[in-house]
Amino acid sequence: MPDPQFDGQPARIQVHRVRPVYAHGKCSSVANRATVLIHGRSFPGPPVFDLRHRAPGGGTLSTQRVLARAGIDTFAPSLLGFGRSTRFNTGLDDPGNASLRPFLPDGSCAHPEGCDRSHIPIFPLDQQGTLLLHNPLDGQRRAHSSSHRFGRTDLWVRDIRQVIDDAIARAKPSDGKVTLIGWSFGGQLVARTLYAANPVLPDSAAVIAKVDRAVFLDSFFGTPTEDVMPPGGFTSFPLALNPLAQIGGAWVMPPGRDAACTGHIVPDSPEQFRAQNVEEDRLGSTWGGDDPDHPTGFVRSPTFSSYGWNTTVAQQLTTPALVIHGLDDTLAPPSNSTAIYSNLPVANKVLVQVQCASHALHLEGCSGPRCTPEAGTPYGGRPGRPWFGPHATFQAAAVEWIKNGTFDGAARGHFIVNESGVAHPAGVTSAPTR
Repeated sequence: MPDPQFDGQPARIQVHRVRPVYAHGKCSSVANRATVLIHGRSFPGPPVFDLRHRAPGGGTLSTQRVLARAGIDTFAPSLLGFGRSTRFNTGLDDPGNASLRPFLPDGSCAHPEGCDRSHIPIFPLDQQGTLLLHNPLDGQRRAHSSSHRFGRTDLWVRDIRQVIDDAIARAKPSDGKVTLIGWSFGGQLVARTLYAANPVLPDSAAVIAKVDRAVFLDSFFGTPTEDVMPPGGFTSFPLALNPLAQIGGAWVMPPGRDAACTGHIVPDSPEQFRAQNVEEDRLGSTWGGDDPDHPTGFVRSPTFSSYGWNTTVAQQLTTPALVIHGLDDTLAPPSNSTAIYSNLPVANKVLVQVQCASHALHLEGCSGPRCTPEAGTPYGGRPGRPWFGPHATFQAAAVEWIKNGTFDGAARGHFIVNESGVAHPAGVTSAPTR
């Protein structure tokens, strides 16, 4: 770990499993399959992949439950520093490890508790003073008990390797392999896991041999190949805070698109996402605001250095890959998906880009006339039935990819899913909606 005080300490990784249950026993001809799902940079595994919320059309927004009903055993870890996994008393459990005010331009510090730097803008400075000063810091900023970024990409690749082995041991997949699914920053972690030339962790080839396919969902892309210190130094604090009141940012679309993409936010789904994040972070939910009896609450997440996912890495991956991305994603540009797909050298690869889908593609719905196509059938749906939204496309695509290595029957190609859910090859114009 970046802070050596944590080396050698015991730690636990929470793994949330949702598995198939057969009311009358499983036929011997049915293959055992397993999937490991990797969350992003801010939120732990269970809310991301097992959102307990009803979807349009009577389904569910839980990816894990849909996969389990298709006979696929699912494992969604909360990586070290997230959810109910270990955070360390002198790590993320210490509110004094949130960021302090910045160093002065000459590099000096004017404050007795210390100063901070952040090499990634997503980790803002002085969260102690702006978010925690009254609760729980009692009006005084505190010096850090850890003055390092919490993690680095390979820290969580180590976690993923352990979860892969755990999933194989527990699910006993027929081919001895798992499928990896990575959402957002999790896509970067999946890619690093599948990178044979990793100089930090040995035996990458043996790990890659345990993975049959990969899925990159709204993936980040374009980081350095290895962990290179930036000119100003790495982020100097381990704890980042995400206000519960702002937890709906993943659903944000470009200006004007909300009106066109009717129903993309399933009613009450951000609230359920918030509630499940509170379940996973009881301590963080008691922080913030002026009154400890009425906290505003946070989801705590670790700071890190980001590397390991770019064209160089993509060109060396050998695992068949499904790349799926929302064309209205404002957090990870849709161009990421095109770059990933274009640079993968494998023959078995598919790119699916979904209209009216944001960074929360796998949790989004559809309502109104646009959901009923004038021609064609929504991918994964039934003729004459409306499209239930991007979540339904992703769920159907994940099941098909895990089982067959195809999308809409194709093992290779670039597809666009229109605002009515109809999939067509890129460059082919689909019929308009009503």
